[in-house]
Amino acid sequence: LIVARSRQGGEVKLADVAEVEDGIQEYKSISRINGRNSVGMNVLKQSDANAVEVSKVVRAEIQQLESQYHRAGLKFEIASDGSEFTIEAANAVKEDLLMAILLVAAVMFLFLHDIRNSIIVLISIPASLIASVLAMWAFDFSLNLMTLLALSLVIGILVDDSIVVLENIHHHLENGENSFGAAVKGRNEIGFAALSITLVDVVVFVPLSLVAGLVGDIMREFAIVIVISTLMSLFVSFTLTPMLASRFSKVQHAADTTLAGRLSLWFEKAFGRMTERYIRILQYSLGNSGKVLLGMTLLLIASFLLPALGLIGSEFMKQSDQGQFIVKLEVPPGSTLENTNVVTRQVEAIIGSFPEVKKVFTSVGVGSEGINAVNKSELMVTLVDRKQRTRSTGDIANDIKKRTRLIPGTKVYIDEISITGQAGGAPIWMFVTGSNPDSLEATGRMITDALRKTPTVIEVNTSTEMGNPETRIDVDRQKMSTFGLTVYDVGSTLRVALTGDDESMFREGQSEYPIRVALDKFDRSNPDDIARLPFTTPMGRQVELQQFAEIVQASGPTKLERKNRNASLSIHAYTDNTMPIGTVVQEYSKIEGDRKAGGTTVGFEGQEKDRADSFGQLGLALLASILFVYFIMVGLYDSFIYPFVVMFAVPLAVIGALIMLALTGNALSIFSILGIIMMIGLVTKNAILLVDRTNDNRER
Repeated sequence: LIVARSRQGGEVKLADVAEVEDGIQEYKSISRINGRNSVGMNVLKQSDANAVEVSKVVRAEIQQLESQYHRAGLKFEIASDGSEFTIEAANAVKEDLLMAILLVAAVMFLFLHDIRNSIIVLISIPASLIASVLAMWAFDFSLNLMTLLALSLVIGILVDDSIVVLENIHHHLENGENSFGAAVKGRNEIGFAALSITLVDVVVFVPLSLVAGLVGDIMREFAIVIVISTLMSLFVSFTLTPMLASRFSKVQHAADTTLAGRLSLWFEKAFGRMTERYIRILQYSLGNSGKVLLGMTLLLIASFLLPALGLIGSEFMKQSDQGQFIVKLEVPPGSTLENTNVVTRQVEAIIGSFPEVKKVFTSVGVGSEGINAVNKSELMVTLVDRKQRTRSTGDIANDIKKRTRLIPGTKVYIDEISITGQAGGAPIWMFVTGSNPDSLEATGRMITDALRKTPTVIEVNTSTEMGNPETRIDVDRQKMSTFGLTVYDVGSTLRVALTGDDESMFREGQSEYPIRVALDKFDRSNPDDIARLPFTTPMGRQVELQQFAEIVQASGPTKLERKNRNASLSIHAYTDNTMPIGTVVQEYSKIEGDRKAGGTTVGFEGQEKDRADSFGQLGLALLASILFVYFIMVGLYDSFIYPFVVMFAVPLAVIGALIMLALTGNALSIFSILGIIMMIGLVTKNAILLVDRTNDNRER
């Protein structure tokens, strides 16, 4: 292609001034699966789509493509599927659901010694669940982790009403009444108490369905399913249970001639001995009420001191063992993709040496959120099934981190996959905002120093760390204008020379290929060569870049951050997972206090922000549940004072909850708080039945 003519009139062809080759674009990233080069592809679902259904459809499409292009050797390998954990968790909850039903039947048989009563209770469970599933369909709920968990936990609540009614019917049968009369009287006598204990469960979970924010999104379906199931269980206990009891229930006396009879007699004797011991303790308690009240008060104060003293930590959500984590790798800024790839290969070899590792998907040149960064890599590590390994995901991840940190000049971070199927990111994420860059830097240094002194924190990085090296060209506008050049002339020439121009296309048949024009890599790698880059003035003279500009080596920011339209910087801290995040933040606060430079604001994002928001929302739900339960009691006893007999049982039950959290080494999270909220309903139900029977005995 002729591009110019010489002064002597000769033709200047493109081949005379440039090398023309049919090549490939420069690599910006490299993907590998288990060490083999590959093309990585992310499949994302729409916001309203079901992840499990999308996974099924994608897998079917993959099989079809492999079959269609089998001659070309096309092969897909799924590096990570977020729906697998959902399916495994759902199957586990289904098993728990079945186990709960069987255990309920066994308990019923032990106490009533009659297989018929156990069957009646078992029939009431699916009768209530079927209606609940229909309601889920009406509300457009799916069978996800939370709805299945609700169905599993609600089994005990579903049988409460039926058991109370059935036990009272059985009591009338033992007094010699006929089946029909016993069913009618048994249901009528206990009806108001059954209604009360059901409404207690309902009002405990209704506030959970109204919680806002992230925790509301997690809990809403859970709470609604429990409320619907509980109301249906009340309806079943008032209709189906007494009807079946009037047809099938009869008094059975255990005999030692059968295995079941001997088991029932043994249970009756053991239960009788336990009852005698309980009565002795109760008599002592009633006779020494002052000592009991003092002891309970001291225990209550001690239990509330457990979180304050750090013996019970706090976290948003306990990390589950999903058998996956992401290793994030960072080499010094300015490294080439080839150098990053060499270091990444070393990390791959270390990870591959672990027998628990099943699969490693590597992305070289990819930073956080999929943004290209030649000095960063991400490795998605998938472990073998939990049953095939003795160590947890966290233990293996920490071991990998210890070994990879020995590679010089390399930073390694590990993100475990959260319950949502996404990378959890740094467990501690803080931000600083302000208008003064110097104040931002000063506050950032204070926070970073304090975090590095905080127990269990092993790595801290900030968004203001050393940026990428760059060649900066400072143009002297006055000199540039004397040559008749403009900023546009200089900028466009530099862009084509250094970055390349690919606006032209080469067409061959039905295909188009971009034509990229740029300086040879050798001529744009040395600042001195760039300084001698020629420019043609309007007068036809040749001038060099260094005649009107200064070329210096500097470093530029890797990114600019803003929060609420103010300049911001973020700080990320990684821990060794031996301490709950809330406790780590408490330890950091003891070291740092409220120190910060003037004009700056410090806050938390990520897990700590979610924890603080969710604890506040769940605290309001807890308070609302207690108030609603109190109003149910007011209606039941027609008194504003008498309900406190029941309500005083609630704080005493918290003693056991907090002590068990401390003994088992578990932290306060959204699920443990959910357990405490559920416990309010259970404790209140037990107290209602006890007080109701006490009142009945007083009347008699």
